Amino acid sequence: MVTYKFPKDFLWGAAASATQTEGAADKDGKAKNIWDYWYEIEPERFHEEVGPQVTSNFYSSFKEDIKRMEVINLNSFRPSISWSRLLPDGKNVNQKAVAFYNSMIDELLEHEVEPIINLYHFDMPLHFQKIGGWENREVVKAFNYYAETAFKLFGNRVKKWTTFNEPIVPVEMGYLNHYHYPCVVDMKRAVVVAYHSMLASAKAIHSYREMKQDGEIGIILNLTPSYPRSDSKEDLEASKIADLFYNRSFLDPSVLGTYPDELVQLLRRYDLLPTKEDGDLQLIRDNTVDFLGVNYYQPRRVKVKETPIESETILPENFFDPYVWPERRMNPYRGWEIYEKGIYDIAINIKDNYGNIPWYVAENGMGVENEQRFINESGMIEDDYRIDFYREHLKWLHKGIQEGSNCFGYHVWTFMDNWSWLNAYKNRYGLYRIDLDTQERSLKRSGEWFSKIAKNNGL
Repeated sequence: MVTYKFPKDFLWGAAASATQTEGAADKDGKAKNIWDYWYEIEPERFHEEVGPQVTSNFYSSFKEDIKRMEVINLNSFRPSISWSRLLPDGKNVNQKAVAFYNSMIDELLEHEVEPIINLYHFDMPLHFQKIGGWENREVVKAFNYYAETAFKLFGNRVKKWTTFNEPIVPVEMGYLNHYHYPCVVDMKRAVVVAYHSMLASAKAIHSYREMKQDGEIGIILNLTPSYPRSDSKEDLEASKIADLFYNRSFLDPSVLGTYPDELVQLLRRYDLLPTKEDGDLQLIRDNTVDFLGVNYYQPRRVKVKETPIESETILPENFFDPYVWPERRMNPYRGWEIYEKGIYDIAINIKDNYGNIPWYVAENGMGVENEQRFINESGMIEDDYRIDFYREHLKWLHKGIQEGSNCFGYHVWTFMDNWSWLNAYKNRYGLYRIDLDTQERSLKRSGEWFSKIAKNNGL
């Protein structure tokens, strides 16, 4: 019996990224990206010193892996293209990369798995990072050339594109923290990176439409609902500022074509506004997305700032403190709160405040360390905790859809265990387990369960 039925043609699938799955990091003409370089100079920063050279070997095993997707009834898959593989010098097309991505797309279509192709997933080519990365407007132009190249090469078969995955993450982790290269902590530079990323997205959308491609183009944002500790004016203001920084800074310009006035005023007050050129805001206004991808993992809980920061540098933490909700449940391996209702609150927010734009859950998942502890006698990982995680999120998502939110799909993170930046393979997320020594794939209990959900279009 299916109690929670999802809309017809609902997309059931998984997400991945080039750097985290392809491997072949230095093969067939691929140039270095920032992760290849960072691992080369500081391998000790990466969990158990596992780098991006091999990862899940999707570059070589994609045909078998796509067959596995069909076996478990996935009807969609969202990988990314590696910018530094397709255009190793930023200008000239790598024909071996074209052959790989053509074969991958053809294989997906042959097995009736719809490709949703993402252009940028944290993997800045090293030669562009050396001239400033997203701080440099020349890189915005270079990204547009890359996007146009991808559209020309693959747009005849790919009908859903996204410009960026989680553009706030390189800002937060690479320019407000030391967890992504280049490990800068400078709010003013972070704002420039965010602004130029948004310009790059809008420019790529403009090119897509100018080229008269006959599909849709969107962006994928990780949304973290900001919940205040209380209804006090001070706590509400703290949550509002957190929402401006971490959600609305990309959500509003992507969907509504404008930045929130409150965010602009706040940045102006602290002399943090980026330099804008004539036509920038018009470009953003005229090139909003056709659809939205939403990655949801955890909420953000905040309260009024109670612990002053002794620093001359302004950071988001200057404006609010984190709040520990007494009733919270945690994923202890990742250090994230599990709060399923958050996905419903996102659904209603999109419906009520963002024109009920078509959207889908582009990532939702649970990373667990040392999953081999849960292997049963037949060799399968009994990850009931992941099944519970998905089930409860899907129930809340279904409620949002029933109340009118225009959601058309649900993708898990991820299809198979993958390399995860500094954490490497510390936490596993996949529906399939990967043995890193043999690269053998084996279905987990959650994969069996998800296969039934996809087949029945509900639970």
